[in-house]
Amino acid sequence: MTAAENFFSEMIDWIKESKPDKLEIAKKKKLLSKKFDIKIIPTDISIYLHADKDDARIIRQFLQTKPMRTGSGVAIIATMTKPINCPHGTCIYCPGGVASCFGDVPKSYTGKEPSTMRGIRNDYDPYRIIFNRLEQYIVMGQNPDKVDQIIMGGTFTSFPKKYQQEYIYYSFKAYNDFSKIFYPNGDLDIEEFKLFFELPGDIYNDDRKERIKAKILEIKYKDIQALEEEQKDNENSAIRCIGLTIETRPDWANSDIGKELLDLGVTRIELGVQTIYDDILKYINRGHGIADTIKAIADLKDLGFKLNYHMMPGLPDIDGKRISKEKDIGSLKKIFDDPNFRPDMLKIYPCMVMPGTELKKSFDAGIFKPLSTDEAADIIAESFRFIPEYCRIMRIQRDISSHSITAGVNRTNLRQYVDELAKERNIKCKCIRCREVGHVLNKENMKLDEIQILVKEYEASNGKEYFISAEDVENDILMGYCRLRFPSRLLHPSITTETGIIRELHIYGKAITIGTYDQKAHQHKGLGKKLLMKAEEIASNHNKNKIVVISGVGVREYYRKLGYDKEGPYMVKGL
Repeated sequence: MTAAENFFSEMIDWIKESKPDKLEIAKKKKLLSKKFDIKIIPTDISIYLHADKDDARIIRQFLQTKPMRTGSGVAIIATMTKPINCPHGTCIYCPGGVASCFGDVPKSYTGKEPSTMRGIRNDYDPYRIIFNRLEQYIVMGQNPDKVDQIIMGGTFTSFPKKYQQEYIYYSFKAYNDFSKIFYPNGDLDIEEFKLFFELPGDIYNDDRKERIKAKILEIKYKDIQALEEEQKDNENSAIRCIGLTIETRPDWANSDIGKELLDLGVTRIELGVQTIYDDILKYINRGHGIADTIKAIADLKDLGFKLNYHMMPGLPDIDGKRISKEKDIGSLKKIFDDPNFRPDMLKIYPCMVMPGTELKKSFDAGIFKPLSTDEAADIIAESFRFIPEYCRIMRIQRDISSHSITAGVNRTNLRQYVDELAKERNIKCKCIRCREVGHVLNKENMKLDEIQILVKEYEASNGKEYFISAEDVENDILMGYCRLRFPSRLLHPSITTETGIIRELHIYGKAITIGTYDQKAHQHKGLGKKLLMKAEEIASNHNKNKIVVISGVGVREYYRKLGYDKEGPYMVKGL
C-alpha cells in the first residue's frame, strides 16, 4: 500500500472505533500525516471519499462539513434563471440584466455571486445546477433528501410561460433522475456516486468537467414525460422537493398567476416589497404602487402561499437624497403593525450604489449618499424590537461581493454585526431564526419532554392567522411551527367558506433521512403531527369542516399517512 492508502485506511478505522469530534479528527490527521510523511494534510472530504460504501455510511456524521447548511432540517438549493430583463424597465438601484455593464447576467445580480457563478458554469440549466449542488451536499457528508429549492434571477412570473414550465419540469426531473442513479434501493450507492463524478479526483480539471457534463445531459433528455408525472414520481423519490420558491414583484403576483404557480408546485413567494411609501416607489421607478403590494399579499395568502418580503432600507427619497432613519424604521415597523402586510419571512437588503445604475449617477453628482455599515446596522438592530415571533428574518444583506459595490454597506457579514449591536443595546430578537433549535447554540438545558404547543392569533390581509408553535418555553427554543389561515376570500375551487388553510408546517433541527429515526435529533419525533392536530382542532372549533394544505410535492406522502388526499394542487382532509 502507498503512504496515502495507509493514511486513509488507518484514519477510517480510527474514526469508526473512536467516534471523534472535529478537533480530535484534526489532531489525528496531523499525527498520521507526519507518520506517513504526507506533506499536505488530507481534508475531511477526501477521507470520506476514500471510504467504501459500508464505512462511508458509518463515518459520514463525524466528517460532515458545514452542518449549518442543513441545520433547519432541509437542504437549500438555489438555482438561477437565465438573463431576462423586467418588462417594466429598471429600478434606479438595480444592477445587471441583459447587456449590462457586468455583461449578460440575471437582473439585480452582478455575475459574481456564488449562485450566479454556479448558474453561469451550468449555462443556467436547472437540471445541471441541481446535480452539481446535490453532488456537493453528498461530498460534504450531508443528507439532501429533503430539498427546499429557491429559484432566483428576477421576476419569474413575468418570464415566458413555456420557460417557467420547462425550468420547473427539469428541476423535478433532476431530483428524480439523481435518485434513480445514486439511490437505487433508497440508500446512497457511494461507489456509483464516486464512479459517476470521478471522485476522489481533480475537481478543477476541465476534461473531467466536460465528461460529467456530457453524462448529465445524456440523462436529462431521456424518458421525457409531463410535469405532473415528474411531480408524482417525486412524491416517493429518494430526493424530494419539499418546498419550491420563486421571486417576483407585486405587479406580477395576482390570484390568476398564483393559481398557475400552485400547479407548478410553488409553495413560497419572495415578494419585492422594498418600502411602504408610494412616492418613493414612484421615484425609484419601481413600476407599481403600494396598492399593488397590498393586493398581491392578500391574493397570495388566500391561496395559501408563504410570503417572504424583500425590504430595502436606505432608498432615495423624492428629493434624491437618502430617506431618513425615522422613515426607514417606520417602514419596517408598519409591515408588522398594519394587517395589510405582516410577512411570514423577511429579507433586509440595505440599498447600495451599484455600477451601471441610475442611482450611481445621483451618487456621482453628490446628491445620494448610501447607508454606511454602521447606519444600516443601527436601523436593522432597532427593527428587532418589533419583529414578532411568527416572522423569520431569512437574510440581512445581499450576497454581493464588496468589490462589485460602488458605495454602501461593505460588510458581507452584516448580520453578525447587527446581532452584536443588538446585544450591546440589550435588544432581543424574537424572530423564528433566533429561536429555532438548529441555530440555538446552548442546548444543554433543553427539555424535549416538556415541549409545549402555543398558539398566537393575529389578523392579516382581512383573514385570521394562527401561528402554532412547539417550544421549550423555559429556554425559549422553537422546535417547529404550523401556520393556519382562515382566508378572507375563496380564490380556488378547493377553498370554501368552511375551509382552513395550512400554509406551512416545519420542524427544525438536523436533517434526518426520510423514514428513519435518530434519538438525538428533533425531526421525526411526532411534533409535526401534534402541530397539525392542533390546527385541525382550532379549525373544528371555528366551524370549519375542511383543511387544505399547500404542500410541497415531496411532502404529499407525509400528509397521506395522516389522512389527507390530493385535490388539485392541495392536500385536503375533511374534519
